[in-house]
Amino acid sequence: WRRRRAQAEADATSARVLETCEQLAGELGVGQPPGPALARVAATWPALDGVAASFRVGADVPAAWREVAARPGAADLRHLAAAWQVSHRTGQGLAEAVDRVAARLRAAQATRRVVRGELASARATARLVAGLPVLALLMGSGAGGDPLGFLLGHPVGLACLAGGLCFAGAGLWWIEALAADVDRAG
Repeated sequence: WRRRRAQAEADATSARVLETCEQLAGELGVGQPPGPALARVAATWPALDGVAASFRVGADVPAAWREVAARPGAADLRHLAAAWQVSHRTGQGLAEAVDRVAARLRAAQATRRVVRGELASARATARLVAGLPVLALLMGSGAGGDPLGFLLGHPVGLACLAGGLCFAGAGLWWIEALAADVDRAG
């Protein structure tokens, strides 16, 4: 549950990163200077106050972007930092670079949504399969048998119970590990 809550917060931050890039691209695209554009973006997301302050005092703005990118879910801001740095060093238009970053982030987020949708079905199937033994116990009890008595009262039953719990736990762990690996890669 903690992992899911942390993932939900990271997803919200990731969406916020995309909104920030789109808003910054829009501000710069209509001809706003970088300073006021950053100030308006920072007004909508307080985590960017340091970036706007870095610009105001003439400090390293890409480093400030990278600092914010260290937050869970904000790693894509590294691309914005790189675009800002290249634009500053080469004189290339910042608006165009930020717009390209925003387009790339939109595509990456759409891909992540598709992958998460596919992973959701695999996770749901794993949970269903893990719950089937409980249903089998209920059906066995309903049919007049005593599956719990066998599982808890005989050494062979205890061995079956222990083995089944181990295999079910290992299966759930394996699915979650695969899904977490895919989430990290995405």
